[in-house]
Amino acid sequence: MKPEDIHLSDWIRILVGDVPGSFYIEAIFRAAFIYLLLLGSMRLMGNRMGKPLTRNEIIAMVSLAAGGGVALMAPDRGLLPVVIISAIVISYQRLISWLAFRNKKFESTVLDDMSILVKDGRLQLDKLEEGVLCREQVFAKLRQEGIANMGNVQRAYHEANGTFSVLTFSDSEPRTGLSLLPLNDKAFRQEQEKAPDQFACGSCANLLHSSHQPVTQCPRCGHQAWEPAVVGS
Repeated sequence: MKPEDIHLSDWIRILVGDVPGSFYIEAIFRAAFIYLLLLGSMRLMGNRMGKPLTRNEIIAMVSLAAGGGVALMAPDRGLLPVVIISAIVISYQRLISWLAFRNKKFESTVLDDMSILVKDGRLQLDKLEEGVLCREQVFAKLRQEGIANMGNVQRAYHEANGTFSVLTFSDSEPRTGLSLLPLNDKAFRQEQEKAPDQFACGSCANLLHSSHQPVTQCPRCGHQAWEPAVVGS
């Protein structure tokens, strides 16, 4: 279409497009074909495609969608290239899965690996940096699990597919740690029981015993942002 043929008042072109009406009947067949092709492709790539995906699986899905999108909308594009693209993506995905099953190092390199974000009530800042995560993302996930005190978290894992797994201490002993409640919810934070002479680093949740508000840097992460530690759930 030439530039001079484009007019804002041409509502027929804007709504219907520059295709004959018969193409919309053809589009029904194209959509059904691509839908069934994508359904079959996902089945061939395994049951993992119906669950939280790894980066490699997301790339495969995007590639399938991109390959079928053009043929669905453009009347001058055939369906055979979509089949070829799907076959390539499926073959690549199955090859990656096979190699990852046989080689642990290859699996970690291509499909990513699990990392420990919280260990015994303390944030692992280096792992947050590697995963391009901020503290509030971790705090929000812990709050979703009903945890308001970092001291109760034994482990928090960032799984290879991007999800979080949280393990708390199994005993009933009250534990001291950093409050996970939002700073702007001052009333609720005031209700939490404070641990006497205990302060938590607002950066890494490291605990420090002191009779007054610390003014020194955290010996673990070097930050100087201390908050009164809380005890209990």
